[in-house]
Amino acid sequence: MLDKIQRVKDSVLEKTRARTDKVAERYIVALDVGTENVKALIGKINGNNVDIIGVGKAHQGLSDMQAGAVADIAAVTANCNEALAQAEEQAGVSARAVVIGIAGELVKGTTISVRVSRKDGKKPLEVEEVEKIISLVQKRAFEKARKQIATELGGKEVDVQLVNSALVRMEIDGYAVTNPVGFQGKEVTVQLYTAFAPLIHIGALEQVATQLDMDLLAVAAEPFAVARSVVGDDTESTFSAVLMDVGGGTTDIAVLNEGGVQGTKMFGIGGRAFTRSVERELDISFDEAETMKLALGKGALSESKRKTTEKALGKTVKVWRSGVELALEEFQNLDHLPHNILLCGGGASLQLLIDELEQSSWYRSLPFAKKPTVKYISPETVSGIIDTTENLDDHTFITAMGLLRVGIDTIGQTDADDDSVSIGDRINRILRI
Repeated sequence: MLDKIQRVKDSVLEKTRARTDKVAERYIVALDVGTENVKALIGKINGNNVDIIGVGKAHQGLSDMQAGAVADIAAVTANCNEALAQAEEQAGVSARAVVIGIAGELVKGTTISVRVSRKDGKKPLEVEEVEKIISLVQKRAFEKARKQIATELGGKEVDVQLVNSALVRMEIDGYAVTNPVGFQGKEVTVQLYTAFAPLIHIGALEQVATQLDMDLLAVAAEPFAVARSVVGDDTESTFSAVLMDVGGGTTDIAVLNEGGVQGTKMFGIGGRAFTRSVERELDISFDEAETMKLALGKGALSESKRKTTEKALGKTVKVWRSGVELALEEFQNLDHLPHNILLCGGGASLQLLIDELEQSSWYRSLPFAKKPTVKYISPETVSGIIDTTENLDDHTFITAMGLLRVGIDTIGQTDADDDSVSIGDRINRILRI
C-alpha cells in the first residue's frame, strides 16, 4: 500500500514539476474537490474579471472522500492532477496559484453581531480601531464555531481555523455605513460572516496543494464561494436568495440577504446518498445505480425505468428536503427568508429535488413571505467570470467558478504595496475574504 502511495506521489510530482508560469500573463486555478468529482478551472485574469480558458474533471473513488472531507490525500492528489492536466491541455498554459474549496458537515459558517461602546464618541474612527473591532468579532465567532464542532463530535475539542470572513453590515449609532473610517459615534455595531473548519481538513487540502507543487492562494468554504459567484463586486447589492449546492456527499446552503451572507449550513445528504438508495431499493450494484441515477437526471431512461428509479429515490428525496428545512430553521435572526431558491452542483441535476421543493408545502413552517421559486444558477449569471471555452453549459461548475471569484478577491488584497493600500483593502485584509 505504501509503495502504491509513493508511486502516485512520484507520478504527480513528475508531472507538476513540468508546470511553468508565463511571466507575461496572470492565471489562477480553481479546484472544487468534491466527494464524487474533482473539477478544475484555469482562468486568465483580466482586470477584476476572469476568463476561463481551461476546464477539467476527474472522478473520485468511493474511499477518497468522506462527507465532503479528504480521506486519502494521495488518491485525491492524483485525481486533482488528472483534472488539472485536462484543463492545462485545453488552456495551453500552466498556472501555480490555486484556490481550493472546502465543504463538509464540520465547516461552520455563521453571522455574528457585536456591539461596541466607544469611550470618546466625538473622536473620528480610524482604521486601526475598526480592525480591532473586527478582530474581536472574529474571536467570538471562533469560540462559537469551536464549541459547535466539539458538540457535534461528542464533546471532543478540535483545532479550527478561519477560512472566510465577510462584513455583512456596520452601523454607527444606528446609522448604516459602508466605510466607517472618519465617522464619529458612541456605539459601533458590526455584523460579520465567518466560516471555520477543522484544522485537520484544511491541512489535508494544503498537503494536496503541496504535492501538486502549487501555491495555495486560499481555502474557501464552498457555500461562501457560491455566494461570491452571484454577488461579485456589487458592494451595494440588494440581492437576496437561498443558495443550495448539492454535491456528492453534502448539501451546502447559504442565505444571502441584501447582498450579505447571513450564514451557511451543511448536512450530509448529496448525490452519493441518492445513488445508495437506488442501489438498496433495486438490489443492484453501486455502479449500476449511479448509471441509472445519472440517466434519470439527463432524461435518458425509458418510462418504466424512470418510474422505478424515481420510486427508489422517493424516501431519500424527502429526507433531503427535511434536511433543507432543518438548516433553514436555524436562520432565526432573519425576519423572513428570501423566496428565491437557486440550486447548483452535480447532485442537483435530479428534477425530483426541484419538484419536491416546488410541489410540497414544506415552506409553510418557515418564515417565507411567499411560496419560493426554484431554479438553477446559470454560468452566464456568475459575476465577473467569463467562460471562453463554451464547455460550461449548466449548473455543475458554479462552485468552481465561485472559487475563481474568491481568488480574485484574495489577489486584489495582496497586490498593492502597503503604502498604497486603501482603507477598504486594509479592512478586507483583516477579514481574509
